[in-house]
Order: sequence, then C-alpha cells, then structure tokens
Amino acid sequence: MVLESTMICVDNSEYMRNGDFIPTRIQALVDAVNMVCHSKARSNPENNVGLLTMAGRCEVLVTLTSDVGKILTKMHAVQPKGNIHLMTGIRVAHLALKHRQGKNHKMRIVVFIGSPIDSDDKDLVKQAKRLKKEKVSVDIISFGEEEVNNDKLTSFINTLNGKEGTSSHLVTVPPGPSLSDALLTSPVIAGEGGAAMGSLGPEGGFDFGVDPSADPELALALRVSMEEQRARQEEEARKVTTQSAAESGVTPASTVEGDSEEAMLERALAMSMEERGEMAEDTPMPTVDFDNMTEEEQIAYAMQMSLQSVQTPELSNLANPPSEAETDTPVAMETESASAQAEEEDDYDEVMRDPAFLQSVLENLPGVDPNSEAIRTAVDSLRQQAKDEDKKDDKDKGKK
Repeated sequence: MVLESTMICVDNSEYMRNGDFIPTRIQALVDAVNMVCHSKARSNPENNVGLLTMAGRCEVLVTLTSDVGKILTKMHAVQPKGNIHLMTGIRVAHLALKHRQGKNHKMRIVVFIGSPIDSDDKDLVKQAKRLKKEKVSVDIISFGEEEVNNDKLTSFINTLNGKEGTSSHLVTVPPGPSLSDALLTSPVIAGEGGAAMGSLGPEGGFDFGVDPSADPELALALRVSMEEQRARQEEEARKVTTQSAAESGVTPASTVEGDSEEAMLERALAMSMEERGEMAEDTPMPTVDFDNMTEEEQIAYAMQMSLQSVQTPELSNLANPPSEAETDTPVAMETESASAQAEEEDDYDEVMRDPAFLQSVLENLPGVDPNSEAIRTAVDSLRQQAKDEDKKDDKDKGKK
C-alpha cells in the first residue's frame, strides 16, 4: 500500500452552476470528492487528504488530515463564486504538501476543473517541470469544458510524466448523468499502478451498484432491505402453498415436519400440567409466606410438614386400592388397620415428645436457627410437658 498525502483542488467558479451534470456541476463535484477521499483512505488508513478552493481567493479549507469527515463537511459548504485561478491553486497545494507531517508520504495533487483555463501554455509547462523536480504527481479531472481545456491540460500532464512516467493522469469527462460513475473507471480511483475499475462492469462490480467503502451505510441498508424482501417473498409463497393445500385437503409435508416438534412439545406440556393438576387435587399445598411468620409459627409449620411426611405411606395406600382377593375379609382388615393406626399414632406421639428428635428435625430445616431463644423455649416446654405426663402416668399406676 502506497503512503500518500493528497491535496484536492476544486473548481468553485460560477461555471459550476451549470446543469449539464445532474443536478448541477457543484453537486456532482461533491460526490466525486467524496469518492476520491474514501478511495485514498481505503488504500491506506495512514493517508492524509487536504482540500482547497481555486476560485476567487484560493483558500485552504482543510489541511492534511486522515479524517475524511472534515473534508466532506467543508465540501458541502462550498458555494460557486468568481473565476478559477489554476496556477495559484496548484502552487498553494504544493506548499501545503511540503509541510506534511509524514515525510515518507508521496505527494499528489488532484485537480477538478469545470471552467475554461486562462493560464498560458508556457506557464503551465514551467509549473509542470517544477512539480516533476519535486516528485509531485498530479491527477486532473476535466469535466464540462473538456474540449476547451484539453490541449493545455494534455501538455501539462505529458510534461509531468516525461517519456516513461505514468504517475500523473488526465481524465476528461463529457457531460452526462454522473461524474462519480466516470471516475470509477479511471486510474484516479484505482491509484498508482492499479488497474482501471472499468473491467468490473458499468456499476463498478459492487452489489446494488454501491461501493461499500464509499458509502457503507447505504450498502448495508440496501443489503438488509434485499434480505427482508426475500424473506417476505418466501413467507408469501409458503402461505399460498398452505392455502392451496388446505383447499385441496392435503397437508404439505414441509408444514407437518416443521410443526411436529412444536406439537410434541405442546402435548408434553399439556400432559405435565394435567399431572400437576391431579397432584394438586390429591395433595393441595398451601402457599406459605415465611417472611411474615414468627419463629413459633415456623416451628409449628415444620412440625405439620413432618406429620405429613409420616402420613405419605397412607396416601400411597389410598392411591393403590386393594384387589378383589384382599376385600374378601373386610371386617378383619378394618380391625387390623384400626389397631395399626392406633399403634402408629402412639408411636408418633412418643416421637414428637422426644426433644432430641425435634432438635435434629429443626437443625435440618432451612432458615431455622436451633440455638435461638424461641427454639430453646419451645423445646424446653416440650421436655417439661413430657416429664409432667410421665409423672401423671406413674401416679395413675400407683393408684391402681
């Protein structure tokens, strides 16, 4: 990649008001400068570009910079005025290039001319020899008045190149719809030693006829719009296919395959919800707000949960009813079940009165501190109650 510092000299004379380029010469010039700036920045990010006007009093609008946005901002504010001063503009551009920061950068001047040149042929040749001595390349884009300026500009470029030189170029553009399209096929955009872009086709070989590096936002918008349009067309075609299949009573294979996984997921979800509903009907679970409960209420709820865990075998027996053979002796089984239930209740009462068992249960409950005062008070009261009942039982035995 070639390192270059480029000064762009634009013609902002009164001739730029003409409408032989759409919409006017000055607007076509703005688009062309935009393309040149982006091509320089694309060839090497370290390239610098400057901007000056040649009509009226030659003025440097932007010094050499790598920020293309500054140049485009100033270029949009340029208005046509006065007459062109080509020689003065080239001298000022050469002086600006001498003060470039990157001394290893090659120097290049790009001149846009859209009005007749008043300079003498001898002065132009003398200036070309001076630029050749300083190793400055010049690209001239002549448009609008190309027939009047062709001879002077051709001698100027031939003097710069010499016999074997090819670094300077002259591009003449006849009146037409777009100045930028003509530059796409010129070596001004391809760069020194680059191939002309005309072989890429009338639109430069870019998608939708837009260079992504020159206008990335427009290229992205066109690409997204094309993708949305393609998706919309595919959706419409799928709807038409589905409607025609529904009218004929045949379900398209693609629709069945596409909906099979979704249908299976919906059925599985419905079955799981039904199972949950049945479980909720069998064993309703109340919603408990632990944040608003006191420690004593939490202890009571923990005891209730432990009681339900003990009664789960009974629920499983209810879920699995006995067979016909087992129902032959209903009286005996009722008696056995009643005695077994009484024994289980006695065992449960003994377990619940055991302070050590309650202490182990409370330690395993989440969010309950077994060492808190409320827990200790509750456990001590249970112990005292157990002692009182034991004493009462001993007294009853003594009386008998």
